[in-house]
Amino acid sequence: MKNSAQWSVIRDQFSPQASNSQPSSHACHPERSEGSAVAFPRCALKLSRRIRHRSFLFVLLVVACAAAPSPAPAQQSKPWEQIPIPPLHAFHPQQPKRIELPNGIVIFLQEDHELPFIYGSVLIPGGSRDVDASKAGLIGLYGQTWRTSGTAAMDGDAMDNLLESKAAHIETAGDDDSTALSWDSLKGDSDQVFSLAMDLLFHPKFDEQKLRLAQQQVATGIVRRNDDEDGIAARESAKLIYGADSPYTRQPELATIGAVTTADLQAWHDRTLKGRLIVGIFGDFDSAAMESKIRSVFEKLPQVTLEPPRHDQFPGPKPGLYFIDKEDVNQSNVQIVGIGVDRHNPDVPAIAVMNEILGGGFGSRLFQTVRTKLGLAYAVGGGFGLAYDHPGTFDVEVLTKSASTVDATKAAENEIAGLNSHPFTGDELKRAKDDILNTFLFRYDTPEKVLNEREKLDFYGYPADYLETYHDALEKVTLADVTAVAKKYIHPDKLAVLVVGNKPEIDPPLSGLNMGAATPIDITIPGVPHAPAGAAAQ
Repeated sequence: MKNSAQWSVIRDQFSPQASNSQPSSHACHPERSEGSAVAFPRCALKLSRRIRHRSFLFVLLVVACAAAPSPAPAQQSKPWEQIPIPPLHAFHPQQPKRIELPNGIVIFLQEDHELPFIYGSVLIPGGSRDVDASKAGLIGLYGQTWRTSGTAAMDGDAMDNLLESKAAHIETAGDDDSTALSWDSLKGDSDQVFSLAMDLLFHPKFDEQKLRLAQQQVATGIVRRNDDEDGIAARESAKLIYGADSPYTRQPELATIGAVTTADLQAWHDRTLKGRLIVGIFGDFDSAAMESKIRSVFEKLPQVTLEPPRHDQFPGPKPGLYFIDKEDVNQSNVQIVGIGVDRHNPDVPAIAVMNEILGGGFGSRLFQTVRTKLGLAYAVGGGFGLAYDHPGTFDVEVLTKSASTVDATKAAENEIAGLNSHPFTGDELKRAKDDILNTFLFRYDTPEKVLNEREKLDFYGYPADYLETYHDALEKVTLADVTAVAKKYIHPDKLAVLVVGNKPEIDPPLSGLNMGAATPIDITIPGVPHAPAGAAAQ
């Protein structure tokens, strides 16, 4: 049964006044297989006595043969290893046409006539990291309420009905550094859908009831955020790296989302719409005609106002052992974390290859040792995250049963430290580079994917040929390069270890890690009536 006191908090604070308000579908927001027994059909039970007798004798014969000694088998041949693998084609993605208007707004056009569809988006600078801490959660509420409210000419519900009848979509979303409006439709409906999207962009009408509904939905997530062990581990490990008060780790609370008003949403919209917008259009259209159409809308806007440069500090984690007790689980989520780098760093190609060798897949050192050889983890992997405009994180994750928490953590730490003591091999280098380069075939195999990446790179100020130069740099990485970045960036003494698990079941205890006493982390949710530590709503 759900904690009734928790849910009453949500109902009292955020229940929509209109009784007919319905939840919206526009809310915004990195195995094992089991064997199966073969079952005989019922009709087999109706076999004649003679057939069943013969079947029994046959089974005895098979068992006898299996039990008889046999000569040692010859080494199994592996003919698949003899299959020639041709080299990859040269990487030259189809670049979209880039147009920069006199006012600073950027347009990307990518024609593709394969299907009669047209997709569009507007990327708007400014996100959750730019919101005052007292109203953390505003961007999530904004991303949902913007779309569900609609415009003065057409409310969100009517817009839903119209778009559904045309199999079209208009969506809004928010992130830590941007918000976005996107749309798509059949080519024949593209003019009408584009007009609706532009009306929503320039003339939104933020509705109080839709905001209250969004607040209720976000509040539901807040009171349940400690239900999921993986979510706790990801959230709290980021705080260890960036700091609990960092703009990159702020989390919405009941009080902060309750403080958001429709006036706040409108003010945010008006402010960010003055920024350097990036408009992207993909699909079945004529570029000249589409350029004229987009210019007619965006060229008349005033000169863009650029966001001021950021001066965030990223000290990295305080080394040590941290623990969150979650009593309703029988496994542990271990995060071994540190500060990372951003993509402007010239060492990124070599770091990416080192990542792949350490924890990038089934052939990685972490997987082969911790999971395959030692059998200590359900899943293990990780490495350096490569953010675009601020340092990413170094994060190795280990998922293990409670009793093997200490052994699995030690094994993962040994593999991290081993990057500086166990020399990289030519086979490791080749596999890692092949694995990364082969992903380009799938990550950028359509003009639409290239357009999306090109918009992102332009948003963060990277050169137009970044993908090609990065691809070429990966091909040139040597063993000496990987060894050098390991010595430069791998410092086990600067890492923090976070364990989320069930303390009584962790045996041997965490003291076996020889990292001193574990620092407990409080994950109490402000404003929610107390529930047993780690207990999930049933």
